[in-house]
Amino acid sequence: MAIDLKYFIQPTPNPLAMKFIFNKDVKTKGKVTYSGPDECERNPMAKALFKVPSVTKLHFFENVITVSQNGDGDWDEIEDDVIELVQELIADHDPDFKEGIDEDERRASLPEKVREIEEILDRTIRPGLQGDGGDIVVRSYDEEENKVYVQYQGACTTCPSSSLGTLMAIKNFLRDEFNPDVEVETVEETML
Repeated sequence: MAIDLKYFIQPTPNPLAMKFIFNKDVKTKGKVTYSGPDECERNPMAKALFKVPSVTKLHFFENVITVSQNGDGDWDEIEDDVIELVQELIADHDPDFKEGIDEDERRASLPEKVREIEEILDRTIRPGLQGDGGDIVVRSYDEEENKVYVQYQGACTTCPSSSLGTLMAIKNFLRDEFNPDVEVETVEETML
């Protein structure tokens, strides 16, 4: 069955990442970031996209695939290869694939203060990050040290503005709405 796939490509603030936005969902529930083909057990499309030269990271969310590269690739060539592969594979792609941890289950299992922090980020920071092809997740909150540990996903993982500007904005929102003395640090990405 042929699918009339429409798309547009949008740059992100990260020069090493590009957003591919489609008229079809690629992940109907939740989100997932892959750092290599060995992580794509239930997503043949993602596994195929890692065969594109220079591709180092993929982020699937709703109707968007954010592709990150290592800096050695030519975006025009990468874009052509990505579009060709998605057009070839979209008919057999299951956007309901389960990979990683279900976000609703993850949130339900979080301590109350971490859920509160996640809700603040949902209202303030997360929409902008998602609009730029990335996301953020709270990995933990250390009450004793009053420190929140966050993890960037998608285009945000290698974006220069994530480590400074976005992190400062997160700290400011959390100091305003959660605790005036809270500190925020990033942790390395692992697949969720």
